[in-house]
Amino acid sequence: MRGSQSHELETDVPASELWKIYGTLRAAELLPELLPHILAKVELVTGDGGVGTIVRLTFPPGIPGLQSYKEKFIKVDNKNYVKEAEAVEGDILKLGFLSYMIRFEIIRKGANTSVIRSTIEYEIGDEHPELQAMVSTASLAATAEKFAEYIKTQKVAQANT
Repeated sequence: MRGSQSHELETDVPASELWKIYGTLRAAELLPELLPHILAKVELVTGDGGVGTIVRLTFPPGIPGLQSYKEKFIKVDNKNYVKEAEAVEGDILKLGFLSYMIRFEIIRKGANTSVIRSTIEYEIGDEHPELQAMVSTASLAATAEKFAEYIKTQKVAQANT
């Protein structure tokens, strides 16, 4: 069974500023710092942030069956602000997902406004219908809000120095 879930957040942050985080390894650095209850650690396994980069995501204790997994960046489109990462190894696949991919799209609305669209696309075998209930964009929504907030906070800090 294939499925997908999406979340959109409209924000008053320019798309280019958001892409400086989403389109690079900066997201991996910021996630454990800003959202330690969602991700405990993100480690670079190989790569420079472009297509082919592999990172290991380690979750905080308390998520049944999910300690860590590796994801590979399969698309990094710096022109259209689209990044895709698929699970290639670890607990997410051991749980029974046949595929699990996350896509981030930063959509320019105006000079200083944009939409962060976060999508999860997955496939599960017929023997694991319960996995569908595990799929949630809540952590991606929280990430979008925190990244937008972080950029605004940094701009205020720079303006005051």
